[in-house]
Amino acid sequence: MAKVVTRQVAVEAPVGLVYGFQPYAVMMATPADLEDFAVGFSLTEGVIRGTEDIRGLKLEDGAEGLTVTIDLVPDRLHALLANRRLRNTVGRTGCGVCGVEELSGLPLAEQRRGKDKAIAPAAIQRAVGALSGAQPLNAATRAVHAAAWAARDGTLRLVREDVGRHNALDKLIGALLRAGTDPAEGFVVITSRLSFEMVEKAAAFGAGTMVAISAPTSLALDRARHHGMTLVAIARSEAHMVFVEPE
Repeated sequence: MAKVVTRQVAVEAPVGLVYGFQPYAVMMATPADLEDFAVGFSLTEGVIRGTEDIRGLKLEDGAEGLTVTIDLVPDRLHALLANRRLRNTVGRTGCGVCGVEELSGLPLAEQRRGKDKAIAPAAIQRAVGALSGAQPLNAATRAVHAAAWAARDGTLRLVREDVGRHNALDKLIGALLRAGTDPAEGFVVITSRLSFEMVEKAAAFGAGTMVAISAPTSLALDRARHHGMTLVAIARSEAHMVFVEPE
């Protein structure tokens, strides 16, 4: 006779992002830490330059899904409305640039970060080794990604989880921005592959080092060189590979 068991399932829900009165995107995400998500997404999309560009956030739960309305300062709202690059589409769980209509619309963060000191190999391995135990939602569902911020000694300071890898990173970046974290104080660790959008998001925040459990793509390496970032991938608690390291 078959044994009946129960287990937790990861929630995937539509989350609408609205700036002022302008709907911008609907992303499929885990409905947790949505204020962090809205702030991080706004930065990595180039809508804001920092938290000072946001006057307020409002979260609403409707019949068709969740909506986060972001109240921007006037100049940023006007700049957004004047920009033709409005997504106005549904971003799938694995989507990084859904809704971009032209190649020129691919994200490219500003080169505004100074040179950082190298992260010690032992610190990278310490952070990676601790990451599994810092993912309660993934432990329960085995269905979500994580993005973490580690101090320079490898101590995990902050972790965000989501069914979408881009969402998890946006949540992390939003939380770091809201906390006033200095990008030079640590490094980013992600559980997914290292694609170019993930590099661009980390660069938009100003991170100097990004570590991934999985492997990088060729464009991720190109963008890391462009931004002067260090990329570490195929990272485990006992070893890792450095793919890009600025001179």
